[in-house]
Amino acid sequence: MLRHFLLGKIHRATVTRADLDYVGSITLDPLLIEAAGFMENEKIDIYNVTNGSRLSTYVIPGVPGSGEVGINGAAAHLVQKGDLVIIAAYGWMTAEEAETVAPKVVFVDERNRITERRRQERTPLCVAAFTD
Repeated sequence: MLRHFLLGKIHRATVTRADLDYVGSITLDPLLIEAAGFMENEKIDIYNVTNGSRLSTYVIPGVPGSGEVGINGAAAHLVQKGDLVIIAAYGWMTAEEAETVAPKVVFVDERNRITERRRQERTPLCVAAFTD
């Protein structure tokens, strides 16, 4: 049986622009795309930490090193410049595959520069339980 698992995410990125007149998608700095393990045109989910909205779209690369997180098209009604977002991709795999595949979790600063990369995700309260 196939199940849906997290493959990668960018945690609390700052939206650099929101463009209603573009046809759709999210434009991301290719350094962020690579770090999170995303692929061009891959479906991703966006969770807006600022206002609680959620949406799905696809990835297009922007300028390397720009820190761009640009929301394009209709999604710009739900996400504004300056909002904090979580961007996540998921994939179908068996339980056995999931035991060997760890998600790429990318943390960024306020300018969307990578500050930390992890291969797992734990809430602060659970960290101690997994370190001993």
